[in-house]
Amino acid sequence: MQNFTYKNPTEILFGKGMIREIAGRVPKDTGVLFLYGGGSIKKNGVYEQVTAALAGSRVTEFCGIEANPLFETCLKAVETVKKEKIGFILAVGGGSVLDAAKFIAVAACFTGSDPWAILKERGANVKAALPIGTVLTLPATGSESNGNSVISRKTTQEKLHFYSPHVYPRFSVLDPETTFSLPAKQLRNGIVDAFIHVMEQYATFPAHAPLQDRMAESLLQTLIEVAPAVLKKHNDYESRATFMWSATLALNTLIGCGVPQDWSTHMIAHELTAFYGLDHAETLAIVLPGVWQYKLTAKKKKLEQYGQRVWHVKTAKEAMMKTEAFFHSLKMPTRLGDYQISAKEAARKVRERLSERDSVFGEHGDITPDAASKIVASRG
Repeated sequence: MQNFTYKNPTEILFGKGMIREIAGRVPKDTGVLFLYGGGSIKKNGVYEQVTAALAGSRVTEFCGIEANPLFETCLKAVETVKKEKIGFILAVGGGSVLDAAKFIAVAACFTGSDPWAILKERGANVKAALPIGTVLTLPATGSESNGNSVISRKTTQEKLHFYSPHVYPRFSVLDPETTFSLPAKQLRNGIVDAFIHVMEQYATFPAHAPLQDRMAESLLQTLIEVAPAVLKKHNDYESRATFMWSATLALNTLIGCGVPQDWSTHMIAHELTAFYGLDHAETLAIVLPGVWQYKLTAKKKKLEQYGQRVWHVKTAKEAMMKTEAFFHSLKMPTRLGDYQISAKEAARKVRERLSERDSVFGEHGDITPDAASKIVASRG
């Protein structure tokens, strides 16, 4: 296992009724931006709970954060932050709202001329951010307990990410009951997203890290086991609680400590989302099997281990087949053709975009723009 430093400063408030606990954690002496998405929180009781907990604070609401949060919308929120003298951001929603909050928190403190540079430099130029708290309503991205953010730019059809230790939430509320009203598609997306987060940190090559491997495998097994109940039992607290905690642990950086990581599936998938507007998890499910097939020789030992320990099959190819079948059992398509998208056209667009940035991905640094193009082309 490689050397590493681990630091995760987020306080997790997990369980039924825990939204009330934010009352003592949100400042009273500064303006608070209450950030959320399309208004679903007003239908499931979350809005009322948050509003009650914010009593006594000077609150400004900002709604309308998109499923793939837009740079343009975030800049409008930054204007609100500056106008209303906001000193704290409370993000209520899924990963998109949380990611938007992180970018807004950084952009509000950014001294450069173009906030897009935050994303172009992947957070290397971030020196400060407003403090953030979150109330998670859709398990998926792990954004409630990490320093990552992904933002799209509508005008240029780009989707970029950044990381900064400055944007770890101060606290995050995880109440499984907030997921009861979620539609099946969002639950399916969340399961797949969390599953592939684990895979990006696990399905690489043996690195003498047996504990990290077992932790990753336990998360995969748990997601597989709990998925049917999550999708079929709408008000089953225990299955939703297991799913919610699994999604957090999948990307709170713990299982990635000291091991090689891939992330080529995410980087390629981001481009497909930017070009075609598919959900993040939908593009991940398309790309992952292609990455594995393209890198089968290099990933063979780890995929065999995954197959034997998680699916009880012997070969890497059987493990790949089981994984895609699992996605299908969730009613998650795994081909571009399922969305009437030309794989040939998508491959060309991805190659051109990644070539413009001289992008190279993967645990071996060998997923070039040409390689990414071949991977996409194979997913027709």
